[in-house]
Amino acid sequence: MNNENGHKLNGRLRILLVGGQEKDFFTLRDLLDRGAAEAQMEHIASCEEALVAVAQSRYDMIVVEHDRVGEMAMRLLGESRKQPVTVPFIFFVEHADDATATEVLNAGACDYLEKSQLNEARLARTIRCATTLHHKERECEERKEMLRKLSRAVEQSADLVTITDRNGVIEYVNPAFEQLTGYSRAEVLGTTPRMLKSGEQGPGFYEELWETILSGKVFRSTLIDRKKNCDLFYAEKTITPIRDDEGRITHFVATDRDMTEKYRLEAQLRQAQKMDAVGQLAGGVAHDFNNLLMVIRSYAELMSDSVGQEHLLRHNIDQIIKAADRAADLTGQLLAFSRKQMQKLQILDLNRAISSITRLLPRLIGEDIQLTVVPGSGLSPIKADPVQIEQIVMNLATNARDAMPTGGKLTIETSNVRLDESYVQSHQIVPPGNYALLSVSDSGRGIDAEHLPHVFEPFYTTKKQGKGTGLGLATVYGIVKQNGGFIWAYSELGMGTTLKIYWPQIQSADGRPIPVLRPTGPTRGTETILLVEDEEAVRGATYEFLTACGYTVLEAKDGLEAMEVAREHLSKIDLLISDVVMPRMSGGDLTRQLTIERPTMKVLFVSGYAEKTVTDHGVIDLSGSFLQKPFALKTLALRIREILGDDRKSH
Repeated sequence: MNNENGHKLNGRLRILLVGGQEKDFFTLRDLLDRGAAEAQMEHIASCEEALVAVAQSRYDMIVVEHDRVGEMAMRLLGESRKQPVTVPFIFFVEHADDATATEVLNAGACDYLEKSQLNEARLARTIRCATTLHHKERECEERKEMLRKLSRAVEQSADLVTITDRNGVIEYVNPAFEQLTGYSRAEVLGTTPRMLKSGEQGPGFYEELWETILSGKVFRSTLIDRKKNCDLFYAEKTITPIRDDEGRITHFVATDRDMTEKYRLEAQLRQAQKMDAVGQLAGGVAHDFNNLLMVIRSYAELMSDSVGQEHLLRHNIDQIIKAADRAADLTGQLLAFSRKQMQKLQILDLNRAISSITRLLPRLIGEDIQLTVVPGSGLSPIKADPVQIEQIVMNLATNARDAMPTGGKLTIETSNVRLDESYVQSHQIVPPGNYALLSVSDSGRGIDAEHLPHVFEPFYTTKKQGKGTGLGLATVYGIVKQNGGFIWAYSELGMGTTLKIYWPQIQSADGRPIPVLRPTGPTRGTETILLVEDEEAVRGATYEFLTACGYTVLEAKDGLEAMEVAREHLSKIDLLISDVVMPRMSGGDLTRQLTIERPTMKVLFVSGYAEKTVTDHGVIDLSGSFLQKPFALKTLALRIREILGDDRKSH
């Protein structure tokens, strides 16, 4: 009559009578058969057997005899309550006074049947009421459990959950809200979410928000909110109206998902893309732009050499050279922060380099700023490009000057430092080791916490429009990273700013510092030089200068012509000066072919392109045999003597 799980079939109830009076079983069964209820009746005499049966089978109702002591009924009721599925209990009593009725109902029974008053109608009514009541109780319980699950889900949710009344007064926040915002539940209950406003959204934003939710629609948007400690965070917010049974909006529930990390990673990606785009642009225009600057500077330098110090045009010529140098610096900055700048790495004494640069700083920073230089003793050498060191110091000094418009103090310090494991744990990208520390501090207005994380981003500036390019610290950052160093900014509003640059120290295999070489030499010579340059104006100015320095100069406009010129020249060619990227044959291909025929010939490459383009054209040694355009002609003369040495011969 029942299925395998003990459920009732065809609408019939399965009822168990527990008790020693067998006549009671027949009495109840007869009443049921006469129409009191559609039911199947079973009888078990002992409590122990009944406990086993209740545990193994499912009954729709249990009728248990309640004697004067009531121990069996109470025990069976108590044990059955431990089962996962509860069953309605009816106590079968001889006589029911008020005390018995109270005892039965307080024990948890649905109802009781008094034997002396038992009839078909009373039994039917008792069964119907018990099953209906139990059904409602069970519904109240599949609901209480659901509410408990819902409560646990909200409490344990990783998203922020806020419930407010219709006026926006907070009635509930979950633990995720407390953890992220820093506000405790006690602090926010009775207040409004206005405490999280960051000021990043205008009044119109919140007007739209209220208009949406008061109309009964769901509001979705991304907000920038502020924590208790004033840190900003990004949240994907959804606000849903809650209605009562009559459809009136009584509350709002807001869920916020913290998207700060996602937005931070996206910002880093945009930053990388921006740097790459500007780097590509800078690298693309560098060649043509640097060639133009090379022409301007070279002819201005030749003019400067041909007029006296007191000549009327002397000032004009100097201004042309300065303007060309500033333009070259700007190109260098674009290449530097994108890490595409060409380097001439040397073993440097950082103290000596800083000393040379700081002689120029007083005019840059002004008389109202006190400059203090504190060189560290016994400073180990570093490997760096001296031009890039100058770029770093000049940019940091310029930033410091702008931060102290009414004067202040600028301090530049160097020292040897050893970064150990404890430092590395808090700065995980820094490997432990020995570094030369360059520290630049100012007593200016400082940088607030909101802007500090962005100071190394290109084009990010807090200066007024037209007062800064946003490339200064980005250039410094690019140079430092290009050389395997690390830079950190420390600042607070009103407390000034300190930038610390850690440059890897250079040591020999035995751990001793490598001595710093300071090459010096003459600027003139009598050797024969093959000059290969596809830009006619650059070639012309260089030819004129080298000839004036005493050299015999052979010219060619590209690699193929250079091969012809070299083969027609039967005497020795001491040095090949060649542009890298040229039509028909590149400088790298020319060098490989020509050095087979002239193995003693030295080589010096020049180029206005960025480093990657130069290396892609077969130029490997960028330290000793390369000059980045635009360069001063006197720098070219010094480099020629470094390559050829003092073993000069007349030709």
